Amino acid sequence: MNWQEICEDKNLQNLPFKIELNKWGQIVMSPAKVIHSFYQGKIQTLLESSLTTGIIMPELAIETTDGVKVADVVWVSDERADIILDETAASIAPEICVEVKSGSNTLTEMLEKKALYLEAGAEEVWICDKKGKLYFYNSQGPTEHSVRSPDFPKQIKRKRRN
Repeated sequence: MNWQEICEDKNLQNLPFKIELNKWGQIVMSPAKVIHSFYQGKIQTLLESSLTTGIIMPELAIETTDGVKVADVVWVSDERADIILDETAASIAPEICVEVKSGSNTLTEMLEKKALYLEAGAEEVWICDKKGKLYFYNSQGPTEHSVRSPDFPKQIKRKRRN
């Protein structure tokens, strides 16, 4: 299967799982727990308040050398958005790709996705662990903070709104 076929398949609509493709065209599904959605939403909200240009999106399909992967949250510049917004899967990765680690993911899988996003053109990849700690990477390796959003917190707090 290819990504277009998956997007159009009525049997695959409204599944409670994130769907990705591997390089052989096989569907890979990942169930998400509530805490995964919580971190994903907090990261999106914090990005929206810290970056005043570009577009923040959840669940973006990105073409990689290992099939289509779906980043949990992305920030894409207006220039790249002009390229990818009408595509079925982004042909170039957004500048920032964020993955939230879930219980079904291994660290090895997260690091493989990081490498795939960087290879596809991402400038930064962030990994949020199961406790909300963020790790920042660029093509040179781990970094202390984001270059695009240097004040972004290194820990997502689990407190609720008042």
